[in-house]
Amino acid sequence: MIQRRLALLLPLVFASVVHAQPWPAKPVRIIVPFAPGGPADVLARVVGQDLSDALGQPFVVDNKAGAAGNIGVEQIAKAAPDGYTLGIVPVGNVAVNPSLFPTLPYKASDLAPVAMLATVENVLVVNASVPAQSLKELLALAKQKPGTVSFASPGAGSQAHLAGELMALDADVKLIHVPYKGIGPAINDLVGGQVTMMFGSMSAVLPHIKSGKLRALGVASLKRSAAMPELPTIAEQGLPKFEAVSWYALMAPAGTPAAIVDRLNAESVRALAKPAIKEKFAAQGLEPGSGKPQELAATIRTETARWAEVIRKQNIKPD
Repeated sequence: MIQRRLALLLPLVFASVVHAQPWPAKPVRIIVPFAPGGPADVLARVVGQDLSDALGQPFVVDNKAGAAGNIGVEQIAKAAPDGYTLGIVPVGNVAVNPSLFPTLPYKASDLAPVAMLATVENVLVVNASVPAQSLKELLALAKQKPGTVSFASPGAGSQAHLAGELMALDADVKLIHVPYKGIGPAINDLVGGQVTMMFGSMSAVLPHIKSGKLRALGVASLKRSAAMPELPTIAEQGLPKFEAVSWYALMAPAGTPAAIVDRLNAESVRALAKPAIKEKFAAQGLEPGSGKPQELAATIRTETARWAEVIRKQNIKPD
């Protein structure tokens, strides 16, 4: 009888011991919803290595590309909320796509905010032959010749697309969207003069600005860029609330224990403050993030509401 009771109790004792093990007790997976080599992948590998060193378990990057990142984000959202699956989620996938796609395999509420990892400065550039030396002159041109000013983007619903549509709304002008399959072809046609303007990341367009092939008219953030401190923001030039910043966040499945989320946030913020990591980010045109999970959640709510309005008013549809 005693042996039988012990046999029944042992699995329960073992389970409680396993459950009581401090997190992390095994490798942690970081899902990147894009192919290797891009900003999200770099963030996962740089921050993941630091988390691994700090927490004593491997943080393994798992690239799950496809459907503009929606496939990978779905896997993050549907993973077990035990702290062993995390993901790098851009603004588009959590604050834009839920409004853009009529059917999406996940909801923003399926994801738990952990930490803002990085932001990316976007800058408004025009082809050097465009007769506009400032944002004011560009908008005047758009009003004088409605439907003739075009803007490129790497695809419908991208941050570059939404930024152009936001400008059209805020300035009450007609701009023609020209979508491409990627940032490279879009920049090539802008440099070649096939389109008028574009919102591009600072790292992508700065070489063309320096070469004189493109002219920068404004930064799409609320503060000036350290890379071009002389360039005014768009908000300084008559559109006071204009902001179109790309960002990447560390997120987990909803329901992940708060203690794990808080530990990940603290370790991530600590890592982001390191000079070596700042240097690696700068090489990719990334500005290190910071803040608590609650601040990231507030940012997501604000961005979701803003871009949902732009999508609705401009009747934006996905590719």
